[in-house]
Amino acid sequence: MKAKILHESAGRIRVRVQQKHMTLEQADLLEYYFRKQDGIKDVQVFDRTCDVIVRYTCARCEVIAALGAFSYAKAKALDVVPDHTGRALSREYEDKIAASVLRRILCKTVVPAPMRAAIALIKSVKYIRHGISSLAQGKLEVSVLDATAITVSMLRGDFDTASSVMFLLGIGETLEEWTHKKSVDDLARTMSLHVDKVWCLVDGQEVLTPVNEVQVGDEIVVRTSNMIPLDGKVVSGEMTVNQASITGESLPVRKDAGTYVYAGTVVEEGTCVVRVDKNSGSGRYDRIVKMIEESEKLKSMSEDKASHLADKLVPYSLGGTALVYMLTGNATRALSVLMVDFSCALKLAMPLSVLSAMRESSTHHISVKGGRFLEAVSAADTIVLDKTGTLTHASPKVAKIIPFGGNNENEMLRLAACLEEHYPHSMAKAVVQEAAKRDLKHEECHSEIEYVVAHGISSMVDKQRVLIGSYHFIFEDEKCTLREEDKALFDSIPEEYSPLYLAISGELAAVICVEDPLREEAADVIDQLHALGIQNVVMMTGDNSKTANAVAAKLGIDTYYAEVLPEHKAEFVKAEHEAGRTVIMVGDGVNDSPALSESDAGIAISDGAAIAREIADITISADDLYTLVTLKKISDALMQRIDRNYRFIIGFNLGLILLGVAGVLQPATSAMLHNLSTLGISLDSMTNLISE
Repeated sequence: MKAKILHESAGRIRVRVQQKHMTLEQADLLEYYFRKQDGIKDVQVFDRTCDVIVRYTCARCEVIAALGAFSYAKAKALDVVPDHTGRALSREYEDKIAASVLRRILCKTVVPAPMRAAIALIKSVKYIRHGISSLAQGKLEVSVLDATAITVSMLRGDFDTASSVMFLLGIGETLEEWTHKKSVDDLARTMSLHVDKVWCLVDGQEVLTPVNEVQVGDEIVVRTSNMIPLDGKVVSGEMTVNQASITGESLPVRKDAGTYVYAGTVVEEGTCVVRVDKNSGSGRYDRIVKMIEESEKLKSMSEDKASHLADKLVPYSLGGTALVYMLTGNATRALSVLMVDFSCALKLAMPLSVLSAMRESSTHHISVKGGRFLEAVSAADTIVLDKTGTLTHASPKVAKIIPFGGNNENEMLRLAACLEEHYPHSMAKAVVQEAAKRDLKHEECHSEIEYVVAHGISSMVDKQRVLIGSYHFIFEDEKCTLREEDKALFDSIPEEYSPLYLAISGELAAVICVEDPLREEAADVIDQLHALGIQNVVMMTGDNSKTANAVAAKLGIDTYYAEVLPEHKAEFVKAEHEAGRTVIMVGDGVNDSPALSESDAGIAISDGAAIAREIADITISADDLYTLVTLKKISDALMQRIDRNYRFIIGFNLGLILLGVAGVLQPATSAMLHNLSTLGISLDSMTNLISE
């Protein structure tokens, strides 16, 4: 590709692609191709001017070489562009606003006054119809106020004022619709499946297969905590499925042979074989968009409050207009009250603030399912953190394997990996990765796997019952035993490791010691959360008390609970609610799901269990915990903006009304200032809440 360098500074270069016109598709190909390149921090492509801004951390020569080697055909073959990028949506609304402004300018400068009056009369029909419809339903809403102001202006022959009011209302509606659709579009894309591989049945054997290679008619196996990656019909097995994200049902649904399952839903319990009848991605995006738009979760309490307050103020505006006319007999002063209301700005600015905050969150790799959850994060005084995979790295490593009863170390690891690879927990991944590192092949030799939440896994291998899991599961629940001669070795296992216990036929066969290193940023994140108003940082873990105490002391945790089960976490959150506290829960595993559901705002780690992400209200990046701090800052800034908007709207518009009644401002001037302030505060509400 040929390009001319326009400007560059340290880590940033702006080039102009040498072509006459760039399509939206080409702009997307160029942007997403470079986003995939190593050393590229950010890319912006401006299709109208054919300009590209690249921010990079690699060597400059590598960027120049990548630009020179780029071709649209190559990028298209790599399939780097997602189905929905948002570029076409933004262009649609940019064009709408530009066209509206251009029409307005031409109308004011070219069209004769009589024709402008006729155009205003035609445009007013829509607003008057909405106002009459509202009255017919027995409601005094903002549409009545808009219709009254427009009608009175035209009856007085002030068609320019009526036209200005309708123009600004139209711009406001377009901006609101654009911001809403953009936020929904961003949110829908962040809720993509992120399922790369599935277990596919081939000649009776389970084979791990890339999801994009699965064809219609293939059979896949889904188990407890797995996300169902493709639409299809259950062939065999039985399970309960959480499908709230698709159907809105709050309770899990039982699925067995002959029933239908949807991509994006999560298996809460059980195992099934599903025959695929739709390729990857078919209809998924559209269903998510529909779910978000219909979900009451999208409405925050502030939006509800603003909407209700706006409607409640309408009768006062109408009453004030009538009262001023009765006292002064001056229609101009009375119209000044009618031309200014609090409702437009309240109803427009608050939803825009919330939706823009959700959109801004997505740029920081934070997916928020509704405005009310941002409010909950801002109001929270207690945060509950799971340890493994949350305060610790999501990719722990196997430190050592201690075999018992004369078993072979590698054979025990091979067996453990065979069972653990079916479940997306961080410790299970560590076992599978260690087996891969040692080049240990593990064919499917077990029978159906049973997953016991927060305890472990049970299956049959060569007619022997094999168990892997926690100490509580192996020794207390399953009553497994340890040979007398192995007790000294067992007692010598270092406390700093998180152990997984493997038992065969009721006897301990091996202990897999997993290193669970703390995230480097965890202590600083907790300090910052304290500084941002979180009073009680709580850690809950299934580890023993000694390990939990050491971690809590190292990180500055206020309170910790050790050896807890899923129900204990949920009970704690419930108890905090009863004590009048607002609680947010952060976790990544199946065992965190009850507490995530119980909390005011449940936050899941993006690479954790699918069911945790499904149940959670917010999903944050797994890269580092600083996104928690960013989320808190955005939430606090949102509430401050909403409070500031309330004060400005009430103060400014009250001032306009008083100046109008006093005769200082004419109705047309009041209407212009009111609508300009509404537009201004709406545009301000669309800006980012925090600096990069």
